[in-house]
Amino acid sequence: MSTEAETILQLENVTAGYGRIIALNGIDLKVEQGAMATLLGANGAGKTTTLKTISGLVRATGGKVLFEGEDITQTPAHEIARRGLVHVPEGRHVLRGLSVRENLELGAFTVKDPATRRKRMDEVFGLFPVLAKRQHGDGSLLSGGEQQMLAIGRALMHGPRLLLLDEPSMGLAPKLVIETMQIVKRLSEAGTTILLVEQNARLALKLADYGYVLEGGHIRMQGDAATLRADNSIVQAYLGE
Repeated sequence: MSTEAETILQLENVTAGYGRIIALNGIDLKVEQGAMATLLGANGAGKTTTLKTISGLVRATGGKVLFEGEDITQTPAHEIARRGLVHVPEGRHVLRGLSVRENLELGAFTVKDPATRRKRMDEVFGLFPVLAKRQHGDGSLLSGGEQQMLAIGRALMHGPRLLLLDEPSMGLAPKLVIETMQIVKRLSEAGTTILLVEQNARLALKLADYGYVLEGGHIRMQGDAATLRADNSIVQAYLGE
């Protein structure tokens, strides 16, 4: 990671949890503008809690979360989203009874300019042609892979400054895992800044610029993704592969 001026997200000694359960215990993390960082670790390591704490869904009990240089530690989740920090949670959360198009339109709830909304809709349909074909159908009736596309597309409708992706490949067939991660790569190459939580550690490290390994609520390892990927002992010791 390089200079402070390029940092879009920074966590400083952040602690968070659920009641008496401490999930994060003083973590430090940075994501730079235009880069993709990945957060890895075994189940229960604190990965999802980290994303929820960044997006305001879980309140930090200590430390600071800085977004574009501003302290958002106590900022409400809806205001964090308005600022362009957009979270795609694990599980997709496609709304039943709403069409694909209506689900996408919900992602642009803060966008007042109709031309901007139309442009973003066209861009999402260009990225995910299957959504264009099924735009008038119930979003909850899509396949798992298509629902993941819809969840990402809904986030893109917001125009994210920073995209948090939590386990985008979870529950997908191997072929769809590759297709989904190729889409994540395309977004990154197009300039979208991404913090990725992903169960497939080797694949995540292949796509990302930088990696962090969480264990028991602590950052146990961090470094250039290519370096981490090349060290089999790291993957085996910390990621269970």
